[in-house]
Amino acid sequence: MEQPTLAQLTTAAPAAQEAKRRGLRKMKLVALSFLLGATLVFALTSWAQAAGWPGWVGYVRAAAEAGMVGALADWFAVTALFRRPLRLPIPHTAIIPTKKDMLGDSLGEFVGTNFLSEQIVRDKLRRAEIGRRLGDWLVQPDNAERVTSELSSLIRGAITVLKDEDVQAVLEQAIVRRLVAQPWGPPLGKLLEQVFADGAHYKLVDLMCDRSYEWVRDNHATVLRVVSERAPSWSPRFVDAMLADKVYGEVLSFAWAVKTDVNHPMRLALDKFLAEFAQDLQKDPDTMARAEQVKQQILDHPDVQKLIGSAWSTAKGMLLAAAEDPSSELRRRVHDGLCSLGERLRSDRGLRAKVDGWVEGAASHLVTNYSREILTIITDTVARWDAEETSRKIELQVGRDLQFIRINGTVVGALAGLLIYTVAQLLF
Repeated sequence: MEQPTLAQLTTAAPAAQEAKRRGLRKMKLVALSFLLGATLVFALTSWAQAAGWPGWVGYVRAAAEAGMVGALADWFAVTALFRRPLRLPIPHTAIIPTKKDMLGDSLGEFVGTNFLSEQIVRDKLRRAEIGRRLGDWLVQPDNAERVTSELSSLIRGAITVLKDEDVQAVLEQAIVRRLVAQPWGPPLGKLLEQVFADGAHYKLVDLMCDRSYEWVRDNHATVLRVVSERAPSWSPRFVDAMLADKVYGEVLSFAWAVKTDVNHPMRLALDKFLAEFAQDLQKDPDTMARAEQVKQQILDHPDVQKLIGSAWSTAKGMLLAAAEDPSSELRRRVHDGLCSLGERLRSDRGLRAKVDGWVEGAASHLVTNYSREILTIITDTVARWDAEETSRKIELQVGRDLQFIRINGTVVGALAGLLIYTVAQLLF
């Protein structure tokens, strides 16, 4: 990613920049006025002293002279930070333009030593009590709603960016092909074996027996017709009717016995068949091969293919609708879950300790493994800045305060000169 230049960083607020320029020019004029004032006083007192004025003029002249020297010295020092005074190639001047890259490296080293140390980061995060603060913040319904809204926006953005064909390809790769690649027989047989061992299939068997008995009971005419149709053509009809009625009675009795007797041989035979079928699905090659054929038939069915093809479109529509509707079940559950998490973080010290530990661990990992990359943001950015532009921008930021050095130099120099002159007069 392209790093911002210094000009881009400082043009965000042109009005503020212009105000700083005016303030810098004003303070430069104030500092210059102190130098000019000291110069004027020095000139006047020098003339007065030559004209034979009283001795106090010498004290004022000495103070003005020292003030001039102090002002010039501090002007040189302040100017030398940003440019060469009077454009003269004086050594150790224009420090910022010539030492820009070194200053960037030093700044990066300073930040790395004093801010990106693992111990410092851990100590700071430990004292910050992130878990407690997060709990206090999330427990507020408005804050939980804000997080829910942001998550909804994130979901909408992610779904909008994703291409349907790409997601569909991933689904087919992750789901359909895995279903095709994995054999169904052994896992299905193991599942059925567990179901049969737990007796969970008894209710289904009871339902089948009940339905079978009810069907026989309610279809007397159908049974009579089937038996009559199967009878020989030479058999008298009344004999067929008697036989059919007898068969119906036996079938009805058999269905009733299976329905009411949980230990009926038919039920036991069914249990045995199901248990053997579960074993065959896991071990018998023929049964396993048939299960694979059934699996392929199911996956190749047009309705199944249509369902797979429309799965992402359906899920996408549901997610978008739920994310956009503030009253949707999804957003309501997320909101309630966040509030519940906030309550737990406030009351559960162990959970807070875990969250704090996770945050500390993540920060420690970043600092330990990526501190150098983080610091290159500083050094590389400074290295990309133009030297002269950097000097001007830094002077704009701190130059106004530096002008006070010139003012103080004038005042302090004048006081020092006055003191030195006074001591000299007293001693000599």
